[in-house]
Amino acid sequence: MSVWFITGASRGLGAETARAALARGHQVVATGRDLDALHRAFPGTVGALLPLAADVTDEASVRAAVDAALARFGRIDVLVNNAGRGLIGAVEEASDEAARAVFDTNFFGVLTTQRAVLPVLRAQRSGHVINISSVGGFTGSPGWGLYAATKFALEGMSESLRAELAPLGVHVTIVQPGGFRTDFLDASSLHTEPHTIEDYATTSGATRGVPAAYNHAQPGDPAKAAAAIVDLPEAAEPPMRLQLGADSVTRVSAKLDQVREELDKWRAVALATDHTDSGAGTGAS
Repeated sequence: MSVWFITGASRGLGAETARAALARGHQVVATGRDLDALHRAFPGTVGALLPLAADVTDEASVRAAVDAALARFGRIDVLVNNAGRGLIGAVEEASDEAARAVFDTNFFGVLTTQRAVLPVLRAQRSGHVINISSVGGFTGSPGWGLYAATKFALEGMSESLRAELAPLGVHVTIVQPGGFRTDFLDASSLHTEPHTIEDYATTSGATRGVPAAYNHAQPGDPAKAAAAIVDLPEAAEPPMRLQLGADSVTRVSAKLDQVREELDKWRAVALATDHTDSGAGTGAS
């Protein structure tokens, strides 16, 4: 039996993951901004569940939730950073306010939660961090540029975190869902920039109509995704990345093919930029 700490657990994938973990006999700390919404999501659940109000953009509330979790259960074994929000609009159309808001939740909110939980996992020399990204964290598309930027940042950070924590017995996995039938495309989770530029009408402009047409018609089953997530800590060698949904697998595969094709095409140019007396570099640029 493990103790799971899940952000954004009042609905969608977060709520389904909490339910799946509880069904497996785990203890769950389910956090969200609205405590009443958590109680509605888990009516009558007691004992193994601790619902707590916590806003990932408010460090004090996150630390208070972690303290309450430790007071109740004595440990945390799995951290699921699920809280998130979306933003539709061309990159040029996005205001600083909108861009910062989506980064505050999707990236800085994860940093805040990790800073509160990682000391516990390091002290235990065990645990698993599961960061919920998106297929949009691996491949960008028109209209989703700022949202993708938050998830690309999350993935880069998570890769480094994985290497840092591995010697301490703590695993890190990035989950890349495709389209799942959650409330993510509702206005409560997805912001659409009101400012539009006509030149983008056929690219990001076309994306603006996607939520209404696609909402709650996505191919992915959240309950099946949650089951796959709850399986992760039980794996002998958990993956760095886990794609969820056929659409995610298709898009990631296409991106890998495109990167390999482009790398091969421009390899000579890339290699020609080294000093003639240097070996292959290994440092980050």
